[in-house]
Amino acid sequence: MAVQENWDESVDVLVVGSGNGGMTAALCCYEMGSEDVLLIEKSDLYGGTSSISGGGVWVPCNRYAMAAGADDSPENAKTYLMNCIPADRVPEHMIDTYIEQAPKMVDFLHERTQVRYVTLEHYPDYYSDQQGSMPGHRSMEPETINASELRGEHKRLRRTHHMMHLFGLIGFTQVEAALLMAQMPGWFSLAFKLIAGYILDIPWRLFGDKYARRLATGCAGVARLRLSMLDRDMPLWLNSPMQSLITEDGRVVGAVVERDGKTVRVQARKAVILAAGGFEHNQEMREKYLPQPTDHRWSGGAPENVGDAINEGLRLGAKMHMLDSAWWCTTISVPGEPSPRLSIMEKSYPGTIVVNTAGERFSNESQNYMAYQIETFEKHSDEYPCVPSWQIFDASFRASYMVGPLYNSKFRPDWALPKRFEKEGFFAKAETISELAEKIDVDAAGLEKTIEKFNGYAATGKDLDLQRGDTVYDRYYGDPRVEPNPCLAPIMQAPFYAMKVDPGDFGTQGGMVVTANAEVVHESGDTIPGLYAIGNCSAPVLPNYPGPGSTLGPAMTFGYQAAKHITGWQE
Repeated sequence: MAVQENWDESVDVLVVGSGNGGMTAALCCYEMGSEDVLLIEKSDLYGGTSSISGGGVWVPCNRYAMAAGADDSPENAKTYLMNCIPADRVPEHMIDTYIEQAPKMVDFLHERTQVRYVTLEHYPDYYSDQQGSMPGHRSMEPETINASELRGEHKRLRRTHHMMHLFGLIGFTQVEAALLMAQMPGWFSLAFKLIAGYILDIPWRLFGDKYARRLATGCAGVARLRLSMLDRDMPLWLNSPMQSLITEDGRVVGAVVERDGKTVRVQARKAVILAAGGFEHNQEMREKYLPQPTDHRWSGGAPENVGDAINEGLRLGAKMHMLDSAWWCTTISVPGEPSPRLSIMEKSYPGTIVVNTAGERFSNESQNYMAYQIETFEKHSDEYPCVPSWQIFDASFRASYMVGPLYNSKFRPDWALPKRFEKEGFFAKAETISELAEKIDVDAAGLEKTIEKFNGYAATGKDLDLQRGDTVYDRYYGDPRVEPNPCLAPIMQAPFYAMKVDPGDFGTQGGMVVTANAEVVHESGDTIPGLYAIGNCSAPVLPNYPGPGSTLGPAMTFGYQAAKHITGWQE
């Protein structure tokens, strides 16, 4: 780093944020000829929300899918996206750019780095009733990797959410999760294999690491990106928040960074790329922009995401879009746990429903989590509150499926549940439906009527109210052993249970408007020279969440796009 006058450090490209998008952008800049790249991270851990996540990346026609024989095409993907995304949300040219460039980004990383993915053959698009949708092969998950390959840097890697670890210690893939959580055939042997592998890895235990050596899902994807950076001796500063951007004559030329308690002025000779996430943990911004009610404690995003990059963009006059939205997903705030769990699988299994204070269902519990939450906000009002809501199930369900922190009654019987679950109003149990309703302050007559009607739907296999189980996606988290509808089973066997669910998210999605090259657009319509934005600090390209990995796919693709524009690299 050649330091010039008035600068403490000088690089070609400064990348702010160490998630999938930031690391992809940094690696692409390096490979495209601008090797003097610095990546900074606010936290003492790298990976951000990307590392916490399931790690899925939604890319139609990606190399892994095509090698597996997927019958897909760019035209088919565009038809699907144009059906899913409202016309006023995303310019068509941005959708075209994504469909064209995302597979190229995957090829670029596969051919030049240690990044590897596995196609998800059976994970369907989220709006599977729309023309152009696919029943699988558009999403990828990271290939597992051993933490020992990171040369000691695994200790600074942010781990995937604890709900994606057996006993909080043994990571499992998305495919393995579907098997384990629903206790499908083969789940026990898989669990035994994972546990045995953990116990028998004595050298790793002696090394002093409590987690299993094998990394999966989000942190595996980040680990592969970081390993590729280590191969190139690319620097990553932790505990180094960006305080402000530095401009000269309207051009972004660097940033003020706090490092080791000192203020450091970093020159970016070519560009600054913002990849620093959204504002999900900034309560003031949530109340200003997002639908109500809202609470940052319901969010599963990285705790450091308080809108730093977005606020700097606002200060510089950047045009903003969709600050009123997030990557919605109901969450489970468990007493004593460090962060909320995403409620994706639990409420989708047959034999459970989610109700409001009137004791009524208000949304299809098996539909994709983004659509479910949007419908929740649409129906919620002072006169008809859908917050708080409660997941209701019976003893049969509790014995058959993993239910968040309750696990199931085989592994964690009722007597073993922490008393604070009930004491703090998170969980309730009763011998009758009316008694359960009283404990959670839900209308008893309404809940009894809802369950009676739902049990009738389970018998016929047709949900006449909310059409649960009618689509391919609904049935992905259903149980094929349950007939006639794998998403519907009766709630009949005492005792009965309730678990509180919140209208949460795993990050906000609105931010700076950018070009197809990820250049930040000023309110005037011109671009802000030297400034690029990707990921959740930029306006979303796939706002309706068309499939698993609709955040990471665009973050990585537009990181690739930014690198090409900065370096002048030609495909």
